[in-house]
Amino acid sequence: MYNILVCDDEKDIVTALRIYLEAEGYQVREAFNGKQALSVLAEQEIHLVLMDIMMPEMDGITATANLRKESNVPVIFLTAKGEDTDKILGLNMGADDYITKPFNPVEVLARVRANLRRYLQLGGTVLQAPDRYRCGGIQMDDNAKQVTLDGDLINLTPTEYEILRLFLRNPGKVLSPADIYRQVWGNTPYGAESTVAVHIRHLREKIEINPSEPRCLKVVWGQGYKLEQGRQSS
Repeated sequence: MYNILVCDDEKDIVTALRIYLEAEGYQVREAFNGKQALSVLAEQEIHLVLMDIMMPEMDGITATANLRKESNVPVIFLTAKGEDTDKILGLNMGADDYITKPFNPVEVLARVRANLRRYLQLGGTVLQAPDRYRCGGIQMDDNAKQVTLDGDLINLTPTEYEILRLFLRNPGKVLSPADIYRQVWGNTPYGAESTVAVHIRHLREKIEINPSEPRCLKVVWGQGYKLEQGRQSS
């Protein structure tokens, strides 16, 4: 389940967007100025932001500039007609897209889906949370000891969890069975290859769409395994 933050000083717009988004299964958080938006982002896991430009206390452009210091979460600006200069400035400050008011609900949902998909395909990360790891649709909260796949909670054994955490800490890096065994089990890696292979197979069954043709946790023949940074979400 993805969490979307809607930030606009017009409460009717926030309410309308909440209705559209919740009907599609998204969780919605609300803010009515840039300061409130940054506060929500600091306290909660947000996967996409719909941000108005003109707001009291802190405008959307300033809020986005501050957000980009800590996170690459997608930001879609909600703009009024005639705000072309602000649109360009917003995109230069790190916004990903914009929607012009009055908006069409179908367009809003299409842009939300497209930006979420692109974010996950590129392995989006939240930079300010060192106890959280993400690669594509896989996300680990190491404090809560929870792993989600495309927003859905998945159950891992402690060993599977430790193996996945090792890969998430080293995305794109090839890890040999001996390296994995040494770091997860903490023992001399005798017989590591077969032991690690079994756990990798079980892990794939839980995180891959088709475990026999893995797109995420791949074999590098003769060397080991690696976690693909650009895994596509389902």
